Amino acid sequence: MFTGSTVLLTGVGREGQVGEVVAGAFAAAGASVILVDRTTSRVNARTQAIRDAGHQASGYACDLSDPSAVTALAQTVRTSHGPSLNALVHMAGGFAMSGPVAESTDDVWNRQLSINLTTAYLTARAFIPLLRAGRGSLVFFASQAALPGGAVAKMSAYAIAKTGVVALMRAIAAEERPNGVRANALAPTSIRTASNVQSMGEAVRYVERQQVADAVLLLCSAQASAITGTVMPLG
Repeated sequence: MFTGSTVLLTGVGREGQVGEVVAGAFAAAGASVILVDRTTSRVNARTQAIRDAGHQASGYACDLSDPSAVTALAQTVRTSHGPSLNALVHMAGGFAMSGPVAESTDDVWNRQLSINLTTAYLTARAFIPLLRAGRGSLVFFASQAALPGGAVAKMSAYAIAKTGVVALMRAIAAEERPNGVRANALAPTSIRTASNVQSMGEAVRYVERQQVADAVLLLCSAQASAITGTVMPLG
């Protein structure tokens, strides 16, 4: 399905997180995967696991909220893996409750915008030229909190950051359509990850990690070649 493709995935994270399954699914489908995470040990572990399974993988540590670091990463990827990407899946981010707006803090606000929205912007800006060369697909992770009617009370910072991700995606979809680049977003409810189960328990209706991976691969596939500017709810 993706044989001969080069796919970059950010936020691969710890074992038991969604990035682990999405990266593995791309690799099993024949893609050469480039994994990015802030923590060297984590990205190395995910990269080695994919190699041990007999697939192609490379890993890089990068703070995606740092403009100069992201620019350097894009240059490294271009030099080491060629001038084009077939897909970019931006999973970097994180969730935290910010509490009622009247009682919230600058720290939580700034961090939620940084890890969810700023990383999406900087990563997209740096890698769109490679996606143009590969006429590739860009998939962002939004949230049901960013959809009309979604629950946002006491999580305004997160909801606003993810709403910004949706607006960013739509802007890129409109701007890059003439260049053959597609941009879409997933808007899942809670995903069954190790950290979510630890914090919320089992009495939650989760989206399974494999369901997320299936949706990502679909949006990046030739089957979805006419789909751009779309938010796909999950759960």
